Amino acid sequence: MARHKGPYAPLLPPPCRRVTVPPAPRAWRLRAAAMAAQLESVPAVEIDPDGTFKYILVRLQRAGGAEHRDVVRGTAAAEFHNHILERVGPELEKLGFECKCLGGGKIEHRPQQKKMRVFGLSTGYGKADHAVTVEILKKVYQDYEITWSDDKK
Repeated sequence: MARHKGPYAPLLPPPCRRVTVPPAPRAWRLRAAAMAAQLESVPAVEIDPDGTFKYILVRLQRAGGAEHRDVVRGTAAAEFHNHILERVGPELEKLGFECKCLGGGKIEHRPQQKKMRVFGLSTGYGKADHAVTVEILKKVYQDYEITWSDDKK
């Protein structure tokens, strides 16, 4: 390693060594890719084919992982929003995901008119970000007119 030269050499710090960091082991990269693929394999939307029903916005994440995905789940069979999470949570946890409910509301699904309306809130979980919910729904129901509002009914 070369030293500094000249009259100011005693005042300068020693030159830095160049350190190269090896890339992450291939196994880590493969495991991260597999986890991301499994996250993407979970359907973004599972809702009833028609009617007005409760829904929740759920965040899926691996324990300790940074990657996450938000999914929409809704059904008229649920009397309360927590019943939806009680049904879908164990299924997703079996796949190794942590589930966190980000909020809820209602969806009015009219397949004959190809329209959906997202509105309302969950008393237990609070109001989901309906704008996020609509963006997720639009990816699945591309030919639908989907709107949202803060209306309660």
